[in-house]
Parts: sequence; C-alpha cells; structure tokens
Amino acid sequence: MEQKNIRQLSLPELEAYFIEIGDKKFRAKQVYEWIWQKHAHSFDDMTNLSKQLRTQLGEHFTLPALGVDATQFSNDGTIKSRFKTVDGHLVEGVLIPTDERKTACVSSQVGCSLSCKFCATGYMDRKRNLHYDEIYDQVVMINEQSERSFGKKLSNIVFMGMGEPLLNYNNVLKAIERISAEDGLGMSPRRITVSTAGVAKMIKKLGDDEVRFKLALSLHAANDKKRNEIMPINESNNIKALVEALNYFYKKTGSEITLEYILFQNFNDSIEDAEELVKVFRQIPADLVNLIEYNTIDAFQFTKPDEDTVQAFMNHLEKRGVNARLRRSRGKDIDAACGQLANKAGQD
Repeated sequence: MEQKNIRQLSLPELEAYFIEIGDKKFRAKQVYEWIWQKHAHSFDDMTNLSKQLRTQLGEHFTLPALGVDATQFSNDGTIKSRFKTVDGHLVEGVLIPTDERKTACVSSQVGCSLSCKFCATGYMDRKRNLHYDEIYDQVVMINEQSERSFGKKLSNIVFMGMGEPLLNYNNVLKAIERISAEDGLGMSPRRITVSTAGVAKMIKKLGDDEVRFKLALSLHAANDKKRNEIMPINESNNIKALVEALNYFYKKTGSEITLEYILFQNFNDSIEDAEELVKVFRQIPADLVNLIEYNTIDAFQFTKPDEDTVQAFMNHLEKRGVNARLRRSRGKDIDAACGQLANKAGQD
C-alpha cells in the first residue's frame, strides 16, 4: 500500500484514521499539533505518542519536510537559504531584515515556466509545483532564522521567490490558509503579499474566492509592446486584460494592490515611460507603485539607470499624484535580491 503524506490529511481525516485503528480520537489533535505547530520533521519527534504508535504511523504515512541544503549571509543582514525537497529538488527562500520588519520571501514552484527576461528563475525549467506543506516549511524555517539571528518573529511574507504563485493556485492558497490559521502560524493574511507576473483569469479567481491577502502585479513596462519584449506572458495577458482583472479583484476583496516596476536603463526609464505608468496606475485601484532597482543577471544585458534618471522618474510620478516608493535591493552580494534566485551554490 502506498504511503500517504500525513500532512495532506485534515484534522477530521486524522480523527477518522485513529478511530479506524481502534485508538483514541484525541490522538489526532496531538499529531496535528506536532505537524503544524511544533513542526515535527519525523514521527520520532512526537514524544508524547507511544513508540509503537510512532512506528505504526511511519508504516502508514510519510512526513516529508524540506531541509536546508545551503545558507548564505549578506553583508546587509539578508539571509538566503537553499531548501531541498524529499525528491531532491532545490528552491530558495530569503529572510529580508530591516529595523521595522522581518520579511520572508518564499518560492511557490521549482523553477518557472514564464521566461521573464530579467529574472534568473525564468531561465530555469519548471520542474513541478511546490506542495502547500513545502511552502509552509519555508516560512517555518525562515521564521526560525529570524528568531535566532534577530530575536524577532517574521512580520511579513511575500510570494516573490521562484515560480509564478497563480500557476500553483491551490497550493499557494492552502499554504496561506495554514500560515494564517490559529493552529498554524497565526499570521494575519494582511501581512502576506502574493506577487504575480499577470495571469488575468487567476486574478479574477482570487476575487471570486474573496482572499484577504495583498496582491502585487509585476508590471515593469506600461505599454504592451515593451512588456511583450521582457515578459512573454503579456502576449496572452495584456495590460488591458490585467487592468480589468485587477478592478474585478478589488471590487470583490477590497484588498491592497501594488504595482511593481523594475527600472531598466534606456528601456522603460524615460519621462514618457513614467507618464504611461501614471495612465495605467489611474485605471487601477492601486495603493502604491514600487520602483525597484534592477539586479543584474548573467543572461540579461540590461543595466540599471543612474540615480538622476531614477530620481527624475520618481519626481514625475509624485508630481502626477502617484504614491511611489523606491525599493532598494538587499542581498545583492549573495544573489538574493529581486530576480536573482537561481539555486547558485551557497555555503553549508
């Protein structure tokens, strides 16, 4: 009989299992706590269960958990972890510390299928989706890093690591449900942001599901011609479709929307580009435009603009009434910054 991942069982399903084997129903709650609150990595960790019961669980179920394969420490305090799945795949997650907050940047897929030109992950094949318990494990381990290194729990989570979250829709939503559950990590969904390259029909589905977390759209160009060049997904999900989807999402949820915009020298950094961004911003109930420093990757030949160009772009947005913020990249020296995650070797 094939063993089932015990973390895929709900509490009622666990209760049914214990009743079926003639044990007490309350055992299910004990096991559930070990899985989701005490973060057991094996049945042997479950010390308030008898040895016989732990052996029996091991015969019937698996308890797969991510392990840390390598860790890198940036000069600015950023910590990048390379996690290994039980079937040998590698994904990366990043702890981004500032004075105000401790943020986990987590992955949703092994690789990515979208091939955005400026993103290192986009040059990797998509091997598979991460299961919701694997996403949960990333958050747990990055939270432990935060407590060890800074004496504080995570304050925020962003789905901005490897992969497109909305192409792993069910697992991402289930992971967020576990992260925000009282019998999970108990984090408010309002402190969680899911970033998408723009899958219009799935943005609408988020609205239909009335999610409570925040949404960020990776825009990076404010007209279809330029966006097609750097983000092939735009050919099937153009800006007009995304504007419509984001308005639908906001109408259904009232959740905060942010536009992400990486500045590339002599490509999308002119005043004309800024004005096009203003026009898109005004069509969407967005709270903020995040201007992002471009972080170089080997496969993409763009560079970031100089400070004067960035400031002129920012000034134009502000003059036109756009709430804009320049997000300085962190962890660049260990390839942990926005767009750089690609499983490069770290140190154990």
